Amino acid sequence: MDTDIKSLNLHASLRGKLSVETKTPIESFEDLSLVYTPGVAAVCREIARNPAAVNDLTIKSDTVAVVTNGTAVLGLGNIGTAAALPVMEGKCALFKRFGGLNAFPVCVDTRDVNEFVEIVKKIAVPFAGINLEDIAAPECFEIERRLIEELEIPVFHDDQHGTAIVVLAALINAMKVTEKNIGTARIVVLGAGAAGTAIAKLLHFYEAGEITVCDRGGIIHAGRKDISPGTYKHELALLPGSKAEGGVADALKGADVFIGVSGPGLVTKEMVAGMNRDAIVFAMANPVPEIMPGEAEAAGAMVTGTGRSDMKNQINNVLAFPGVFMGVVAALRERSDDGPKGRKVFIDERVKAAAAEALAALVDNPSPDRIVPGVFDKNVAAAVALAVKYNIQ
Repeated sequence: MDTDIKSLNLHASLRGKLSVETKTPIESFEDLSLVYTPGVAAVCREIARNPAAVNDLTIKSDTVAVVTNGTAVLGLGNIGTAAALPVMEGKCALFKRFGGLNAFPVCVDTRDVNEFVEIVKKIAVPFAGINLEDIAAPECFEIERRLIEELEIPVFHDDQHGTAIVVLAALINAMKVTEKNIGTARIVVLGAGAAGTAIAKLLHFYEAGEITVCDRGGIIHAGRKDISPGTYKHELALLPGSKAEGGVADALKGADVFIGVSGPGLVTKEMVAGMNRDAIVFAMANPVPEIMPGEAEAAGAMVTGTGRSDMKNQINNVLAFPGVFMGVVAALRERSDDGPKGRKVFIDERVKAAAAEALAALVDNPSPDRIVPGVFDKNVAAAVALAVKYNIQ
């Protein structure tokens, strides 16, 4: 029985992966009077008197909304909110399993950016943070920017930033294995959607060397007629390393690092063979990578990684997002006396880089077969959370 059939059977037998549990027993009239009426009225009055108390007296303090519009689900694309729900449930389950946080799936059935933003703003009250998920580019950039500006709680698009954090952590250790310097490395990113854009920006912040980003049209550069000034791709075109023309094969000639967040089979052994010696190849398209690790290694790559759990070096954002939100929640709790306006925190590039460094540091002796910790390493979420908590603004 293959994984697809097993997963379908699991979901059918459980009718989904989530349930709601109470934190206190409701077995007597006294229990009922404390949990509900009349006792709960005192809690309501206290929050009405002091709105900041909602963080100490309700589920809000440790609950995350996992929000999508179903337009970019896994490798399946725009399959809609109903079909996206199993993924959102899974994400919520991972928040609980790896971060100890409550999470609830919120599927907003609209492609209109303004409507999406307004809906999320109106339902944000019960949540300590918003985790945006599986929203297509370029809408995802505008949605995230506006929600960060207009909400008092932190907003984090995991497809962008969780992926970027784990890629940077993997690259830090891969550089140790290959004895290369990230500051002088030539890096090629294939895929200019949410993940590729965030990866390129975080690497640039981390002062990586030349960064060339490619999309379906080839190398992204300022001279391309299909890229307008002021767009997110125009920002990528201005990164150090952008060339005037060429495709992926041209970009990879003499490159030290390939990072793929695109589609299956887009990179050949010949392309990898044209890279610099001891190349690093992170082919993360799921479920089928841009090139299989064995093929890349046969062509000369020293370190390979994918997004798959059945292969070595799983570069997956589950290593990042539970700890990121654990750190955010911890930082918010320390600000609970400052009132709602004093609680706002920002998960900026410095915080993401600190999280990546903490993640990389969990691997004592990096090797070609181990550049990131395993997803079940119990130290992962705590280490990331600590880095986020002490670096967050």
